[in-house]
Amino acid sequence: MPKNTRTHLYCYDDHRGFSEDVRKRFSDVSRYTVVSFPTREELLHQLIEEKEHTFCKVAILNLYDTKEQFETIDQLIREIKSIDVRTGLILLGSPDRMEMIRKTLKFNIDAYIPKNTNSILRIHNAVKKLISEHSINIFRRKRNISVYVLLGFLLLSLLFVLFAYFQLPQYF
Repeated sequence: MPKNTRTHLYCYDDHRGFSEDVRKRFSDVSRYTVVSFPTREELLHQLIEEKEHTFCKVAILNLYDTKEQFETIDQLIREIKSIDVRTGLILLGSPDRMEMIRKTLKFNIDAYIPKNTNSILRIHNAVKKLISEHSINIFRRKRNISVYVLLGFLLLSLLFVLFAYFQLPQYF
């Protein structure tokens, strides 16, 4: 079993309402780092600083009901994906507006979660899914490298056998 990968959760919450619940749910400091940001500039600055790291990153964006905030969140989503495409995005919105949110903000969102009593559990499940996808991508890259090394070794062995066959035919 591979070692546990570190997951960074970035909560964008103007009012800091749900970030404490997220901290309580992801309290294992050896596996999760939960950071809350009240402004989008701080969130983007943190993502720019940690762009080159290979750990799993998840941004949880809290969305309120105003149409202006839909536009700012859409712009924030585009900026986050332009900084690092591998960052997972979870959108937290009001349950009565989820269809409108899905229609308005349908680009590059990994999970849409309505705000209710089960929202923390749904966030936990969505984060687990994103961690699994991140791990699968890591293992896929390792598998591909191993296959290339194996094919290179087989090709080198075949060339060595052909060279030996033509240079030393008395042994074959």
